[in-house]
Amino acid sequence: MLKSKGRGSVGLAASLAAALALAGCSSSPKTGTASGNDANKSGGVLGSLFETTKPITVPEGTVIQVVLDQTLSSAQNHSGDEFSASVSTPVVIDGKSVLPKGARVRGRVVEARESGHLKTPALLRLALTSVEVGGKSYEIDTSSTGRAGRSHAKRNIEFIGGGAAGGALIGGIAGGGKGALIGSAIGAGAGTAGAAFTGKKDIVLRAETPLSFRLVRPVTIQVKG
Repeated sequence: MLKSKGRGSVGLAASLAAALALAGCSSSPKTGTASGNDANKSGGVLGSLFETTKPITVPEGTVIQVVLDQTLSSAQNHSGDEFSASVSTPVVIDGKSVLPKGARVRGRVVEARESGHLKTPALLRLALTSVEVGGKSYEIDTSSTGRAGRSHAKRNIEFIGGGAAGGALIGGIAGGGKGALIGSAIGAGAGTAGAAFTGKKDIVLRAETPLSFRLVRPVTIQVKG
């Protein structure tokens, strides 16, 4: 009887040992996977911490070429209005793309003047104020650029004068000398009305319009090394 009990105890101990060994084998891969994930995460965090950037200065006089992201008009916009644009040609210095193509740019309307009917030409001038590179915004100071309408005073004078001459001719045929004077006044009035009606020409810069600006002071940009 004693021998049977001893053998049973030994068998039970062996079964427990085998079960523990199997449990250890099945859990070890999970531990290894978790360790691997932790190592990858640590490596990613350390990589981002040690990622280097290099300050590069864009010198004064550098040309920045952009395309408008929106439509601007001398009739609708006013001085101080903000607008957005995108860099169309990258600015490369020492082999590094300091201002990459597509970088977001902000600007403002420096001056906007609606076209007058008779003699005041339209005017629309713009300047850039900031550029975003690598998620960081940098203030910039550029020259202004834009469009100015042609002075249509001469064309209006000719139009008005032509109307007066035409009126004088018609008046002269109708009533002699006195009629010529009356016709001249009527013709001048008609010519002025026509010029006022047709002489208004505003400036419209549509989205995707290319524009060039020049830096008036240098700006330092942090560029990934």
